[in-house]
Amino acid sequence: MPSQHPRPLLNHRTAAASAVLSSQEAIQPSRRPQPLSVAVTKLVIQEFFVVFGASYLASAIYHEAIAKELPSSHLYIAADLFLAAAVEAIALGFGHYKNSQSQSRHAFLFSGFGAVALAFSFLLSALFLFKITELYSRATFVFQFITVGFAVLAARAFWQPRLQSAIAAGLVNARRVVLVGDAIDRAEFASRLKATAIETVGSFPLPLRQDQNGDADPPEHAERELRRLIDGCRRLKPDDILILAKQDGLSRLNGLVCALSEVPAGLHVVLVDAVACLATARIVEFGNTVTMQVLRPPLSQLQQAAKRVFDVFVAAVGLVVLAPLLALVAIAIKLDSSGPVLFRQTRHGYNNETIKVFKFRSMTRLEDGDDFVQAVRNDSRVTRVGAILRRTNIDELPQLINVLRGEMSIVGPRPHATAHNKMFEGKISVFSRRHVVKPGITGWAQVNGCRGATETLEQMQRRVEHDLYYIDNWSFWLDLRIMVMTLFSKSAYTNAY
Repeated sequence: MPSQHPRPLLNHRTAAASAVLSSQEAIQPSRRPQPLSVAVTKLVIQEFFVVFGASYLASAIYHEAIAKELPSSHLYIAADLFLAAAVEAIALGFGHYKNSQSQSRHAFLFSGFGAVALAFSFLLSALFLFKITELYSRATFVFQFITVGFAVLAARAFWQPRLQSAIAAGLVNARRVVLVGDAIDRAEFASRLKATAIETVGSFPLPLRQDQNGDADPPEHAERELRRLIDGCRRLKPDDILILAKQDGLSRLNGLVCALSEVPAGLHVVLVDAVACLATARIVEFGNTVTMQVLRPPLSQLQQAAKRVFDVFVAAVGLVVLAPLLALVAIAIKLDSSGPVLFRQTRHGYNNETIKVFKFRSMTRLEDGDDFVQAVRNDSRVTRVGAILRRTNIDELPQLINVLRGEMSIVGPRPHATAHNKMFEGKISVFSRRHVVKPGITGWAQVNGCRGATETLEQMQRRVEHDLYYIDNWSFWLDLRIMVMTLFSKSAYTNAY
């Protein structure tokens, strides 16, 4: 499984690495790892037999247990072969094995289950069209679907981390690239690509350069350098060519792209000066033009509506089911110390708007606004009951009311106090991007241990990185995973004081 955290910014490599890479025109690998296509072919064949075996085994077990006889071999074997072939055709057709070195496990598993569901729908259509539904047991069909679904999920859960480990170890070669750019940039990107098992097989300087006085190279020299680059790329036969462009070289980019279009390889342009900004960019049609969309709304209108329905349902059910617990907590707070049971604290919500967040009172003082001070370990302000509430996250349960009011979501970046936001929004450039979705009662940062006091800039940076990962990779599966981790993961209770 790939890392669930955002990739850090590029690190500067040692001068030695830069010197070595800049002095090489072509980098020949010391060994030839297995191509990714071969590894994927093996996985496809193995998954084919898993689907076939699970499907036939399910039909045999059901007929033996219910009908006391084996199923019609010719009909069910034909159906099992059809299912296995359909699942693999769908997997390959929808690119389930693309970007195997960085694909998340939940996405890989979910796509496998989707392939099984689609394959069974094809089988049902075929049975109907050929008018043989009477010969095929409906109960067997359902049992096969459940069995094959679990078999594919188990097989992919077993194979995917092993494939990624083999890629990371250099045993499987995901892609072969040639880098074109300045020496330092080539060294940095070669190291970055190596982390995802993309092999840099060639490294070339940018042609059509200018000298230190700003004068362009002579035409014949520029043409010679360009031809040398094209011939080198043809000889190395890369899968992709990456042009590492900088702002001062954009004017010459069109000619270089046209020249390299002669090479049968994918051609990519990386704007080195804006790598972080373009991390989530994509090319889209906008009216009658094409734009580079740097960011997009994290949730579509349909997804927002679905998430809102889910939030209202969970919040309403939660308030009803937890009503006895909430009442006991209220009584305990009143008996433990003087003051209100609930208090409302000003925090920033969706679109940076201020909201009043409900909490069970866990301290002797009710701090808000600029007077807010984060709780620390052994904080004297925390009451005896409050310490228990904070360690178990029960003090956050009244925020189910905020969810019903539409101010919060069940899952999302945790809302910070306004004073806390003012402290960091000027120090972390993307800090306020946390507010492009509704804040949540629990979030990806919290279940990964990024909670409690943020006494250093690095601690807040780590929390923000997790929040942005959630925003950029939102799915219902991720929301459900975070909810389960909130209940059962130890890391969700780290630094709870």
